[in-house]
Order: sequence, then structure tokens, then C-alpha cells
Amino acid sequence: MYSSPTAPSSSGAAQTNVTVLRRDTSAKDPAIVSSVDVTEDILRQHLIYGSSDSTAPHNLAASRSLNFATGASIQRPEKQVVTIIPQTLKYQGSTGLFGAENHFVRVDCKVNLSVTLKCFEEPFWECARISNEPFDPSSVYEAAVIDYYKDFGIVNDYEPANITSRVRATTNSYISVDLSNLKTGNKYIDSWLDVRLYTSEREEHPYDKMYVRLNDFFYIGFHARNTRRLEYNVEALVGDELLPATAIEDRRFIARRINQ
Repeated sequence: MYSSPTAPSSSGAAQTNVTVLRRDTSAKDPAIVSSVDVTEDILRQHLIYGSSDSTAPHNLAASRSLNFATGASIQRPEKQVVTIIPQTLKYQGSTGLFGAENHFVRVDCKVNLSVTLKCFEEPFWECARISNEPFDPSSVYEAAVIDYYKDFGIVNDYEPANITSRVRATTNSYISVDLSNLKTGNKYIDSWLDVRLYTSEREEHPYDKMYVRLNDFFYIGFHARNTRRLEYNVEALVGDELLPATAIEDRRFIARRINQ
């Protein structure tokens, strides 16, 4: 491949034509070569992706390659799934100058209540822990024997217990989302970075706390408000609370839905 400079353009910058030499395999003489001018294809590529052809996240805007950015818009967010609660999502990175000024994460809640990492209490009841560990004789409590195959009916006004690890929830139950901007410790960076919650309707939620349904989804948005590269350090605690709709005291925290 060789290039040959042409006369300067009106802007004063010289344009370089690129010609590719290739061997003509259809010719009888293998020594015959043909040339193909690929200048127009390269210029078209530069108009679309930028002349640097760089896909580094911190240079996507400068190289006009924002189409390579992950989660740069709420229509094409980065995706994450939560199946077990409670769960803490941690985000560390940077956004802003020469890169995408916004970063969105869509969190899909597909909560399986058969396994939880926390004991969720129901109204008027307290959590209990049943263990098969050896009994400590020095304890003030007495050991109990649980027979799963006995006393299926009411005995002495006591009803049989159904022991299960699954958390009981109604179709109108909600889980909490708590957003915390831990910041970087640099006030000149932290003051220019906004972190927001968005509902499944892509509407901005005005608080750092939100209640969503068990099989709902929401968005987290990171926004650079200054022309510089801004670092962020954010955590989102999903599912620290499991409540029926009637137990949520402050209704402002419930994620707004247009069809509800």
C-alpha cells in the first residue's frame, strides 16, 4: 500500500489519497497487479467514527465514537439483574470530558423469595432462627425437638406449624432501593457529579430512596455537570426492606407508574 499527497485544499490542509495494490488472480500472468483507490471509504469511515478511530471510553466524544459508549443514554442502558435480596450494587468509574457525559444502568428486579440474605419480619411477628447445631447446655433456653411427621392436627388448641425458608409476600409487595453517593473525597469533583434514580417509566425520581415491585425495574443515572473528567463512587442497596403497599408510610417514595 502506498499514499500520494495531492495539492492542498482550500483550508490549507493537504489531503492524502490512499491506493491499495493487489495481485490480479484472474490474469494469466501472476505478476500483473491492479490498484484500488480506497480514499473515499476511509474518509467515510472517519466521518462516522472519527479520524482517531479510538474506542477508549474517555475519548469517545473527541473521536466522534459515542455509538461505542455503554449506557450513554437511558434508551440503551447498561443492564444488571438482582435476584436475591438484600444486595448492594457498587459503581466506581468516571464520566464527562471527551467521553459520554451521562451513564445509565438499568437494574432488573427478579427477586426469588425462596432464598434471602436477611430475615424479613411481618407485622406482629418476630424472626426466629432454627439451627441444627449442638445444643449448649449452659444456655438459659431448653432444647426443642421438631418432628415434621407428627401432630398434623390441632393439639391442645395449638395448630401445626408450616416451616419454610420462603418469605411470604403479597402481589402488592414492594422492596426498597437506597441510593448513596459515597463521593471521592475531592469536593471539586463531587460537587459537579449528580446521581439520580429513575422509574421504569424513565422519569426522574426526586429522592434517593424508592420502593419498587418485586418484578419491576429502575434506572440509575450518572451525570457530569462540568466540562471535565469526573470520578464517581456510588452504592445502591436493593431489597433492605420488604413491605406491603399498606405498610409504606411515606407514599412519595413509591416509584410512580403512569398506568397505576
